[in-house]
Amino acid sequence: MASLSTGGYDPAHNGLFPRMTVGVMGSAGGKIPAAVLRRVFRLGQEIAGRGYVLITGACPGIPHEAVKGAKSKGGFVVGVSPALDFREHVEEFHSPTWGYDAIIYTGSGLMGREIENIRSCDVVILAGGRSGTLGEFAIAYDEAKIIGVLQGTGGITEHIPAVVSFVKKKTGAEIIYASDERELMDKLEMVYRQRLLPQYEAIIAAGSPHGVLED
Repeated sequence: MASLSTGGYDPAHNGLFPRMTVGVMGSAGGKIPAAVLRRVFRLGQEIAGRGYVLITGACPGIPHEAVKGAKSKGGFVVGVSPALDFREHVEEFHSPTWGYDAIIYTGSGLMGREIENIRSCDVVILAGGRSGTLGEFAIAYDEAKIIGVLQGTGGITEHIPAVVSFVKKKTGAEIIYASDERELMDKLEMVYRQRLLPQYEAIIAAGSPHGVLED
């Protein structure tokens, strides 16, 4: 099999394995400056324009602005809901439904669903953020994820270096900082190609891409 980690990058992976998944985490409420929302909208456009799948916590605010941006470019979007079903998603959590190609209902609540959310992403991007975003960062950091920080968006993102400095724990996580949406995606894409893509190729080469029937 020809290597996908060299030369041109095929976002569809020729159907060999799922497309790169990019999570966008950030404030679901509070006062979010219009300039920050515009930047996250452009981030969503960048993700979709490169053929990646956007994953969010299926909540309003910054994550949903990324959804709007992705859909403006015809992107594929997955929401990981805290709710048990569609009714609870809308009526109890007051979460958005527009723009999602699929919603996964975890029934785990706002904090519980963060684990499924983070683990479903190849790359996790933080923008703005409050306590929930800090929790998502903690999970991503502890599980050695590739993490992007969109600088200049306020909130928790402004304090990530300080958090890492007093945690004093090396987990294997890689944190990428950039203040420009395109530059951030360029950097994250490069790390993904170098770090994850070869692993995925090796796993596929060693097994069957169609799975194995149970006994």
